[in-house]
Amino acid sequence: MKRRNFLKTSALTSGLLFVPNFLKAFENYATTNLGFKKLVVIQLAGGNDGLNTIVPYRNDIYYKNRPSLSIKKSNLIAVTDELGFNKNLAPLKNLYDQGYLSIINNVGYPNPNRSHFRATDIWQTASDSNQYLETGWLGRYINQYGKMPYSGIELDDSLSLILKGKDLNGIATKNPKLLFNTTQTPYFKKVLEHKGDAHLSEHNLGYLYKTMLEAKSSAKYIFETTKTFETKQTYPNNPFGKQLKTTAQFINSNIDTKVFYVSMGGFDTHAGQLEKQNRLLDIYSKSIEVFVKDLEQNDTFKDTLILTFSEFGRRVQQNAADGTDHGAANNVFVIGKHLKKPGFYNEAPNLLDLDANKDIKFSVDFRNIYATLLDKWLEVDATTILNKQFNSLDFI
Repeated sequence: MKRRNFLKTSALTSGLLFVPNFLKAFENYATTNLGFKKLVVIQLAGGNDGLNTIVPYRNDIYYKNRPSLSIKKSNLIAVTDELGFNKNLAPLKNLYDQGYLSIINNVGYPNPNRSHFRATDIWQTASDSNQYLETGWLGRYINQYGKMPYSGIELDDSLSLILKGKDLNGIATKNPKLLFNTTQTPYFKKVLEHKGDAHLSEHNLGYLYKTMLEAKSSAKYIFETTKTFETKQTYPNNPFGKQLKTTAQFINSNIDTKVFYVSMGGFDTHAGQLEKQNRLLDIYSKSIEVFVKDLEQNDTFKDTLILTFSEFGRRVQQNAADGTDHGAANNVFVIGKHLKKPGFYNEAPNLLDLDANKDIKFSVDFRNIYATLLDKWLEVDATTILNKQFNSLDFI
């Protein structure tokens, strides 16, 4: 059995064990070689309804297609003559007013897929809709430029495709102390006692041994570095708020991690959408606002960029269950201190010109956004990461 197949099928391949073999050689790798900029990628998993997030409140077609689901102007936060924020995004509107938010409309890709799993894979790997890749775009970034296992961290218990590279993967953890304590268990110690055994020196068992050894060393580094910082901000008491609090701890402790991935679920609103989505947007915006304050207070916001996406938008027309079904193009949020074009980056969705499935057409390929982040923010060659050339945009 090949090593990669072994790891795929082994019950031990949790986020803890997705650690490569470069740790010892690169533990002292200078942070300045990759710069100090951080990228936080957030997925609103399930397919957030963009039309009820950024509302085209003067569009009759919007109201005609959503007789009970649309949001009236009196119940939103108007920001332009055409568009307004869902009222539960008031904290995000505060960031908008400070020039910290750029909203990119109509983001998608050709021949969109409406399956949660496949659409998420496409966004995580930066593939074409008919192309299947085994590595994520951030995984390829840390594989080529990171040279350290903790160059990418996912705030979860297991690692997503987005942070998996060919030879180097990121690490998944919600709690650096728990990650460290796991490597101190009798199981770990028992396996590591067999370092000199001849049967561990080759093939899968030897690879597993080295992976566990590096996981132990990496967990120690993460724990000892991040415990030096304690936030003074009070985060919302929910899983997403806790994930962002830990992410701020990582960033503010100056851990040598370049990219972070956070996911917030629940956005698959086929029925009873209004209450569900409003609650989720309230959680998202309040948590984001505290996160930005935390970074600002510690002078790390200027070097941090936050991208929020969802794997697809929702149908323009509501369904019979007061919800919306899977759609296509959607809006994307970019949050940062020095945006070149804050506010609305491009035109609002054209509800008069929908695709064959009566969904919003894309005008911005999501990989143009990735290329911009790679080229202009992380300052690496986007073409080698995305496997083809995509033009950069002008939001940074």
